[in-house]
Amino acid sequence: MRPRTGPRPNVPVTIDGVEHQAYEGETLLELSRRVGVRIPTLCNLEGLSTYGGCRLCVVEVAGDRRLSPACALEVTAELEVTTQSWDLHEHRRRIVELLFAEGDHVCAFCVSSGSCELQDLATEHDVDHIHYDFAHPDAGVDASHPKYSLDRDRCVMCTRCVRVCDEVEGAHVWDVAMRGSQGRIVAGMDQPWGEVADCTWCGKCVLVCPTGALSFKGRATSEMVHDPEVVAFLATAREDGEWLDRKADA
Repeated sequence: MRPRTGPRPNVPVTIDGVEHQAYEGETLLELSRRVGVRIPTLCNLEGLSTYGGCRLCVVEVAGDRRLSPACALEVTAELEVTTQSWDLHEHRRRIVELLFAEGDHVCAFCVSSGSCELQDLATEHDVDHIHYDFAHPDAGVDASHPKYSLDRDRCVMCTRCVRVCDEVEGAHVWDVAMRGSQGRIVAGMDQPWGEVADCTWCGKCVLVCPTGALSFKGRATSEMVHDPEVVAFLATAREDGEWLDRKADA
């Protein structure tokens, strides 16, 4: 996380019974990362805009019966939140189970096994079996790009690829088509990825993908390495005139 400049933090916020000083305008998720409090998330990534779609980062706010997403919750004076409880654990576990049930996440055959945030979340939330019926999607694989591959059945619709391509690379290759359970990531005007002329082959979308949906071609099972931290580095490099993607050509 990039250090903040300006006035010292002076907004008192209590997280899990411990008081912390937050910056004005800071979100709870930003504060929690800064002070070392773990709040799980799948769609949020430092350096990209807030999406708030995965709902894994929800917390309990004192005086409010509703769960609030930490990524979109701006801190206020005397805010009191709970980030870890049995109810929150069960809520997050069900979300992870639903993601597994909706997609085709067979870790033993996935190129990203061992470097998968969904896999890590399943371990963290004790997901050893699924209570829901599997959807058995068949959205197919787009292997038309010479360097990368898209397996839509492993996509969790976090939109990281859409946002990093728009906000960091500026190529606007990816978008979301349809809505709800029919929603899917598309390249260009719903074209094969390899036919989209705007793609710069930078690989940022592959690096930030939390699952095996986007991968480098030629990688065998468990050989894929994602690097979501590259986004914060790139944002800093752009501002400092050091535009360099250190791993996209791996």
